[in-house]
Amino acid sequence: MKNLTFRQLRVFVEVTRQMSFARAAAALHLTPPAVTMQIKELEANIGLALFAREGRKVTLTHAGEYFLVYARRLLATLKDADDAMARFKRVEGGTLSVGLVSTAKYFVPQLLARFRQEHPGVEVKLSVCQNREQLVALLHAGEVDLAVMGRPPKELATRAEPFAAHPQVFVAPPGHPLLLGGQIPATELAPYPLIVRERGSGTRTVLEHYLREHHIAPPIAMEIPSNETIKQAVIAGMGLAFLSLHTVGLEVRTGALCVLDVEDTPVVRTWNLVHLLSKLLAPAAEAFRYFMLEHGEAFLAEHDAQLLQPSMRIGKKSAAA
Repeated sequence: MKNLTFRQLRVFVEVTRQMSFARAAAALHLTPPAVTMQIKELEANIGLALFAREGRKVTLTHAGEYFLVYARRLLATLKDADDAMARFKRVEGGTLSVGLVSTAKYFVPQLLARFRQEHPGVEVKLSVCQNREQLVALLHAGEVDLAVMGRPPKELATRAEPFAAHPQVFVAPPGHPLLLGGQIPATELAPYPLIVRERGSGTRTVLEHYLREHHIAPPIAMEIPSNETIKQAVIAGMGLAFLSLHTVGLEVRTGALCVLDVEDTPVVRTWNLVHLLSKLLAPAAEAFRYFMLEHGEAFLAEHDAQLLQPSMRIGKKSAAA
């Protein structure tokens, strides 16, 4: 049956509805010979007669009765798919609720703005969570349609779809001694104090894994549950930090922070778009899901490439010198 077509299925179903080739032809705006040809091709593909013909009288064969069930299912599925695609093309309203870890707040609003240019009638509710645990709680409670996060929750039945790379880097203030050479062995980080995120955050988990892998234990100067405060502390010269590259774009471009070229960095994780399997997404949420899967990777890849250029790693002032 690999050669059958949806057109043949439509003609077949219409003939069963009318029980007349002539009436089916009129309903489909075809000629009776065209209808007859479609049915003959369908029967040839299947290898069975679907109709019994006695003069002008038409009845379904036993095989035809069975096949009618599947033909209707196939046409219904095609209609569902067509309706879904139409909703994505013409999402005119509705509410979209998006939750995200704080690290994602540096790029998700820009993607949301682009999405709303295509769908201006969609109302957006954005929930920025301090860490992963808070976002998982919102997701579990059904308070967000979609969540933007790193590690998907194992404790919930979710669908997680990766949409972009998520690099993590060490940053330092301009003029730091580690900026004077080339690539920095991980062991050279050992004497320098670190300003770190709180336990439970995805960034802290990745940092601890990196330090264990390289058998180093730099002193912890401070633990701060805020990327913004950590950046200010690094700029003030209070220590180094390990942060998402997506949180430091402005500071690196202006020369307030520099990306250190440390061995085995960036540590690349993945950004995921997550939703509960039990939650039926509204048209606005489905449209945003498709938008992120289509555009998120390219948007962030362009951002990352700029910040990992050699001139950004050593700082503008150092490069000028």
